Amino acid sequence: MKTNIPDAVLAAEVTRRGLVKTTAIGGLAIASSALTLPFTRIANAADAISPNVSSEKIIWSACTVNCGSRCPLRMHVVDGEIKYVETDNTGDDNYDGLHQIRACLRGRSMRRRVYNPDRLKYPMKRVGKRGEGKFERISWDEAYDIITTNMQRLIKDYGNESIYLNYGTGTLGGTMTRSWPPGKTLVARLMNCCGGYLNHYGDYSSAQIAAGLNYTYGGWADGNSPSDIENSKLVVLFGNNPGETRMSGGGVTYYLEQARQKSNARMIIIDPRYTDTGAGREDEWIPIRPGTDAALVNALAYVMITEDMVDQPFLDKYCVGYDEKTLPASAPKNGHYKAYILGQGRDGIAKTPEWASQITGIPAARIVKLAREIGSAKPAYISQGWGPQRHANGEIVTRAISMLAILTGNVGINGGNSGAREGSYDLPFERMPTLENPVETSISMFLWTDAIERGPEMTALRDGVRGKDKLDVPIKMIWNYAGNCLINQHSEINRTHEILQDDKKCEMIVVIDCHMTSSAKYADILLPDCTASEQMDFALDASCGNMSYVIFTDQAIKPRFECKTIYQMTSELAKRLGVEQQFTEGRTQEEWMRHLYEQSRQAIPELPTFEAFRKQGIFKQRDPEGHHVAYKAFRDDPQANPLTTPSGKIEIYSQALAEIAATWELPEGDVIDPLPIYTPGFENYIDPLDQRLSVAINGLPLQISRALYLWQRGCSESFLPPGDVD
Repeated sequence: MKTNIPDAVLAAEVTRRGLVKTTAIGGLAIASSALTLPFTRIANAADAISPNVSSEKIIWSACTVNCGSRCPLRMHVVDGEIKYVETDNTGDDNYDGLHQIRACLRGRSMRRRVYNPDRLKYPMKRVGKRGEGKFERISWDEAYDIITTNMQRLIKDYGNESIYLNYGTGTLGGTMTRSWPPGKTLVARLMNCCGGYLNHYGDYSSAQIAAGLNYTYGGWADGNSPSDIENSKLVVLFGNNPGETRMSGGGVTYYLEQARQKSNARMIIIDPRYTDTGAGREDEWIPIRPGTDAALVNALAYVMITEDMVDQPFLDKYCVGYDEKTLPASAPKNGHYKAYILGQGRDGIAKTPEWASQITGIPAARIVKLAREIGSAKPAYISQGWGPQRHANGEIVTRAISMLAILTGNVGINGGNSGAREGSYDLPFERMPTLENPVETSISMFLWTDAIERGPEMTALRDGVRGKDKLDVPIKMIWNYAGNCLINQHSEINRTHEILQDDKKCEMIVVIDCHMTSSAKYADILLPDCTASEQMDFALDASCGNMSYVIFTDQAIKPRFECKTIYQMTSELAKRLGVEQQFTEGRTQEEWMRHLYEQSRQAIPELPTFEAFRKQGIFKQRDPEGHHVAYKAFRDDPQANPLTTPSGKIEIYSQALAEIAATWELPEGDVIDPLPIYTPGFENYIDPLDQRLSVAINGLPLQISRALYLWQRGCSESFLPPGDVD
């Protein structure tokens, strides 16, 4: 009988492990056949299984895309070429141990990113209109000269406030290479050596939750690690979908499910969509109209207050503004939260379940039941993702959802949460210092197009300018490093295109990237960056529950074409700008890494030597406290460990927001309130425009199949789950 054994297997004389590897590669090729990309070379079994195995090197690298985690990759390199990619093979599968951090298919396809035909190969300058994508190849010296000449001219004519660092999340987690936040990048360090730049605050992912919960807790709102759910009796997720948004090897979804198996905690998902986090694992899914979460919470609070289920001692000791006892003297009579909920406040409307039912679409009886479930289950893990805040007045929604954790006293305890998104244990690893920005002015990251168009008209009270009363000059130069927000991720693309296309407004755009993105087509000067596989760095910043880690991303191959690292580019520009010594401090990229690593070893004594870490590729450490518990120190001793709010306590009523509401010039439909109220916002579900163009769908999740890296380049299938269509 003849057996159908692949020739590649027979030729290689492989082991059982090699056979499994071969069949896996073949299966992956079949699975990815729906994705058509113009790759010049596709890996096959014969390439992967080289007879000359002694020449193969395994180099540690990382996937540094913006997915919430950083995953280790093990590059198999033969003769200077990456043949195939594997993921973490260290540690174990024990939930309580140092588990493996397994990259998803996106990370494992990193070879295709490195060898993609759309890689930027050489420095280029624009020869057509902005946005047309017409460029000509130039030398690095010419590119550097054009950038420095124009930058010096613009600083002389308009000042450093005219230079802006755009938002970019194309490469995250690096010590040297990270593109976010822009103020922590090497471009920022360069600009700080040259007098500074116009900064921004906020981001496209979490601007409103960051702003809203800052007025509740002070600073970025922390959350308990998902592993702490093993101490919970109930889990309630508002628009939080880690099954899709934290699906990678950091293990947030894994921790969630493993912890629930230990605690048998009931899980309720409140979301307009039926999400992958549920997928049959939830105990109940409660669909809700988008943008109405605050109305639901207000009704839940009404039931808890009227049925005496709130934690009054906690509210009295740790909070400001729940009732008249802790209301600031400057607040109006009955301006506290309890009065607002019971209808004794300024609007005179009791926030009953019947009131909320008309808004949310959730039956009043179910609202009552949910309130009793939350009020009687302690500890309860109440969490919100970044979905509810992506709506008009979303910062108020985030404050409202956090009230459930506050009312029930679940803040700062094991098994509880702050009402924010899940948190993680972070290692105190040293990063590349970026120096101080001499320019104190900053704008909302969403208004950079306005700052080009009408910069000197933008004020603190109308446009949220920080650091001064108004902008003095428009944006005249943009650095866009490893980001696609110039055109792809920003809203009103047609308007943005018109603004950017006029090179008399913003006179210089420098884009640094690996691929020809939509934003790269708007560059005046386009610089080809190295991928993570072509340079040395450390990668961290993962959403990883209670096991933090650092990856040594070594140089697997030489830079392709004429690509350079971001450190090489900025160092050369610093030399031409006369600030080389201040910028480099006499160190190469590797010397900086060794220097920062030794500083990190002082804070993390368990770290091995630099060379030992380079060989082992990854360092993992579990939270010594067992689980990360947000605001535990504050809960244990609020006098010794106050919050960074003005009062040092949890501010249900925010005097700072009251002052902003009284002084800012707000557009119609925009609301700022000292209390976490419900306000529909513009283009809400009762808006006349929404009635004509309604696209909100409850219960019909849209799924994507055959989605790999660069899936937008191929033909993907969309379908509705069976049974959802009549």
